[in-house]
Amino acid sequence: MPSSYSRPVQHTIAIAQVAHILQGARARGMDCSRLLQRAGIAPMLLESPLARVTQGQYAALVVQLTRHMRDELWGLCDRPVPLGSFATGCRLLVRCETLGQALRQGCRYAHQVLPGFGVHLQVAGGQATLRIAARGARTPALEYAQRSFMFFAFGTLCWLVARRIPLQDVIYDRDAAVQRSEASRLFQAPVHPGHGWMGLRFDARWLDLPVVQSTESVETFLRQMPGDLLVKYRDHTSLTERIRRVLRRHLHEDLPSLEQVSASLAMTPQTLRRHLQREGQGFQAIKDSLRRDVAVEYLSRPDLTLIEIAERLGYSEASTFHRAFKAWTGLAPGAYRERYLVPGAEAPDAAALPPPLPAA
Repeated sequence: MPSSYSRPVQHTIAIAQVAHILQGARARGMDCSRLLQRAGIAPMLLESPLARVTQGQYAALVVQLTRHMRDELWGLCDRPVPLGSFATGCRLLVRCETLGQALRQGCRYAHQVLPGFGVHLQVAGGQATLRIAARGARTPALEYAQRSFMFFAFGTLCWLVARRIPLQDVIYDRDAAVQRSEASRLFQAPVHPGHGWMGLRFDARWLDLPVVQSTESVETFLRQMPGDLLVKYRDHTSLTERIRRVLRRHLHEDLPSLEQVSASLAMTPQTLRRHLQREGQGFQAIKDSLRRDVAVEYLSRPDLTLIEIAERLGYSEASTFHRAFKAWTGLAPGAYRERYLVPGAEAPDAAALPPPLPAA
């Protein structure tokens, strides 16, 4: 079997995330089409609500926005977050002894540099809650800034202790269903609606973990931003990721059923469904998202014809693949490929500026 069938597949990112992160640039009259093209994203994809972009494209857009706006939250707040704020915060946190100390120090630092919202750590009943709440009127742009910060904070906390912190749940305020599903996959935890605030909940015992990073390792971390936070601390042992790996091995043929996958993972179908529910996932959704993500990956390769891509995805008829891909993204594969490929797109140079805050 070709090794590419067992290679991990990066999750793609909804085009809605691209539209959200551009809110500040649009409000300031910037040429968003040019920014998108420099990140390798065809501007016309914004016209297709179901379209997806790769993690590399999204990370490149973050770099472009930070570079041109001189703002580490991309104009989403009423005043900019100065360049270098994230790097300064990381250098401050590595001096702490435990995760709990780092979180409290980070909340105090965030209060100094973040406009529009506050960050607080609450510990009660064996639970720790990182609570993010707007200080004044909430706007769609400010809400996206809060969600972005939440992802930034979670990735940084995992990096400080060199392991993924398992979350009990994620709180999103006034969020659409598509955003909740994206957050559930990203954080690998159930997402619940909040009432005027957003945040993360986890077992308070993780606050006692020692900070293992140093003033030396922080510089390497900063050089690898923002792309690293998108993938580095994903829980590859989660049931969702294990199922994706099993399915990927069979992607060029009929995908195994839930019963077959559960048997290969040495559990009953009922147990598999129950664990997936805890992770906020469904078996059919995992199959569809895997095929969609691989299709987006293959469509970026001009050496593969649409018929070859359909065969690699296990479709005996190219027309069946066309219908499925249009249902996933709102575009036929050929149209998606035409809009996806952007000649002359600039490669992101993350080392050229202080690392921006990645978004969720």
